[in-house]
Amino acid sequence: MDLPLFARGSVLGFSVAAVVGPIALLCIRRTLSAGFGVGLVSGLGAATADASYAAVAGFGISAVAAVLVDQRVWLRVIGGMFLVYLALRTVRARPAERSADAGRAGLRLAGAYSSTVVLTLSNPMTILSFAGIFAGLGLGSLGTSSIESALNLVLGVFVGSASWWLLLAGLIARLRGRVTPRWLRRVNVASGLIILGFGVQSLVAALFST
Repeated sequence: MDLPLFARGSVLGFSVAAVVGPIALLCIRRTLSAGFGVGLVSGLGAATADASYAAVAGFGISAVAAVLVDQRVWLRVIGGMFLVYLALRTVRARPAERSADAGRAGLRLAGAYSSTVVLTLSNPMTILSFAGIFAGLGLGSLGTSSIESALNLVLGVFVGSASWWLLLAGLIARLRGRVTPRWLRRVNVASGLIILGFGVQSLVAALFST
């Protein structure tokens, strides 16, 4: 394994994931309300999407990148509407739901994972970010020169991103036992409103991009 490339990919994935945004808020809120597992799986969904976009940039799949960038307005609309939906659900969520849904753990994990995959993929500009960073590191399009190198880099991005979500979910899980239902309700409302702001911002950006 090309350790330097893997290491650089890990640092890159960690850095990209650590940016505070709607996914981080969802991870924090879900960890507080449903536990470490749901919070971590939510983050792994984002890590999967980050690695997918890193693969598109790293392997030099220009046709796929071009299609996604061309459809960025519709993707922003879809992502924005999904964020608004999640925000309304978050604001309305009751702390009691934590125990009421305990018997549907599998469905909750699948839903947590898939929702963050969709949200992260709804921002195709991430491809351009990875492509720009790769170029800045002198990596260029690795797919044409070394498939193994590209795989190492993409795997590094996933591991780095996943490491951030593991760290975040672990830290928040340690605080979970101290959060009372009253404070959890406040967290739901606050995070829901912030996520709503991200959703509206995405819709407005899509509107002015047309």
